[in-house]
Amino acid sequence: MAFLSFRAWLEHLRETDRLVDVEVEVSLRYEVAAIAKRLDGRKAVMFHRPAGSSVPVASGLVSQRRWIAEALGCAPDDLVHRFREACEQPMPVAHVSEGDAPVYQRVQTEGIDLLKTLPIPTHHEHDAGPYVTAGLVIVRDPATRKQNVAIHRLQVTGPDRMGVLLLPRHTLHLFRQAEAAGRPLECAVAIGVDPATLIASQASTPFGVDELEIASALRRQPLPVVRCRTVDVDVPAEAEIVIEGRILPHVREPEGPFGEFPRYYGPRSDKHVIEVTAVSMRDDPVYHTIVPAGYEHLLLGGIPREASLFETVRQLVPTVRAVHMTPGGSCRYHAVIAIRKTEEGQGKNAILAAFANSFDIKHVVVVDEDVDIYNPEEVEWAIATRFQADRDLVLVEQTQGSKLDPSTDDGLGSKMGLDCTVPLNADPFRFRRITIPGFGEMDWSRYGLTDSFEGKE
Repeated sequence: MAFLSFRAWLEHLRETDRLVDVEVEVSLRYEVAAIAKRLDGRKAVMFHRPAGSSVPVASGLVSQRRWIAEALGCAPDDLVHRFREACEQPMPVAHVSEGDAPVYQRVQTEGIDLLKTLPIPTHHEHDAGPYVTAGLVIVRDPATRKQNVAIHRLQVTGPDRMGVLLLPRHTLHLFRQAEAAGRPLECAVAIGVDPATLIASQASTPFGVDELEIASALRRQPLPVVRCRTVDVDVPAEAEIVIEGRILPHVREPEGPFGEFPRYYGPRSDKHVIEVTAVSMRDDPVYHTIVPAGYEHLLLGGIPREASLFETVRQLVPTVRAVHMTPGGSCRYHAVIAIRKTEEGQGKNAILAAFANSFDIKHVVVVDEDVDIYNPEEVEWAIATRFQADRDLVLVEQTQGSKLDPSTDDGLGSKMGLDCTVPLNADPFRFRRITIPGFGEMDWSRYGLTDSFEGKE
């Protein structure tokens, strides 16, 4: 069963010795980020005494693939397929009254000062200031009443003002419609949501699909939502904190720099602006921050991209077995694809499908199904022994890529694919892996080796 609230998952991590409770006072300027980074991928952390605030800060809550699978109530191998199913068969949300919404236990609509109310960290040396990094920005399409949910970086630039980076995706499309009509786009920022809602916010879906309905499907029961006080937006009723506001038309203000997922800074430039109209929270809220470029950040973006990539590749290569957006490629730029090859050319078709799936994807490696795509050593071994550049390389020049990739020319660059599949007419013995009979069934304790010893063939 999925964990249905932020604090239920937090408590589960504590009970299973995967949460470090930091009781000493810590600075929101760099120190929170430093400690969370030190524990990155190993344990989550909760800071009970952030300097200047009575609100605790938590980070690293979904920093392993198996944790995300566990939070959704499925096996790690089923994670991508479970996400695909939720995207294909979303489930309606459940509207509840304000009295049944814990997030509205405390509401402030006047005298708002975000930095006095919330413990918002500054993460990196050259960040322009405190950033909300785990906030789900929710907006509504007035024509269809469907909502869009995404995580955007939010710089606190004033007591009731935030700069927001809107990339050319659904939120920006809805804002442009509103701006063309001369009106602001109402929005809400939900902080501290259950794992299913958090990962659903990153779904790659056609315009008009409501990510909160994907969250319901991942939870296998309707997500409770409540209408905001000052804007026409529905938010998760059990969130820890909600910031309500409006993205202002015809207003742009300096935002950035900010340390992003490629582990470089996104530059300073004029960005869109949110004017805050209300802040609501539980009586005892916990603030969630995501350390940029950490495993929590990368996996939240990577797993939904894997689900989308799998479906795109499957259209051309029905025998695709698995896909992986690698952490070394920031879970955006590098894809590894395993296929069961039945026809020559399928490896290159899979590469082209991956390029078509996302302009972020820069390098693709296609391997046979016997290669463990989650093991970088196995993937490198396939490149070393099954790839010849004059025969198996795919190179596409002058393509759209990520503007956050500093090696591109403002997003214009090249893409490369490596077909590392074995030719179908090859002598089977030529590509047969060496094995040691009985290796997998050895009783290591008989030789004085512990059960946890990890040997390699």
